[in-house]
Amino acid sequence: MSSYTDVYVIPVPTDKLDDYRKLAALSAQVWREHGALSYVEVVADDVKIGQWTSFPQAVSQKPGETIVVAIVTFRSRAHRDEVNGKAMSDARMTGYDVKSIPFDGKRMFFGGFAPFVA
Repeated sequence: MSSYTDVYVIPVPTDKLDDYRKLAALSAQVWREHGALSYVEVVADDVKIGQWTSFPQAVSQKPGETIVVAIVTFRSRAHRDEVNGKAMSDARMTGYDVKSIPFDGKRMFFGGFAPFVA
């Protein structure tokens, strides 16, 4: 089976983790309703600063922050583009302002990935 996966790495202030969790639950609902095959978010549990690179270094993790990784799977890249377009224009997802989201979007990074080994 072919698939396509988006991966997001997000620094989240620990004191805003509950707010982020609400946004993540809403996002999961919206993406699934619009066709995502799966939507999973995980929070850092055993993530150390590396000698050369690591998750904390990649997002310039600050004291009082944790790292969340979101993984969303689709049928294909075209399906991803279709679902993301619908989800991002969904009324439940519009109206967010950079100042009102519970994380620093400037330090978030993401990308789409094609399967390599399945």
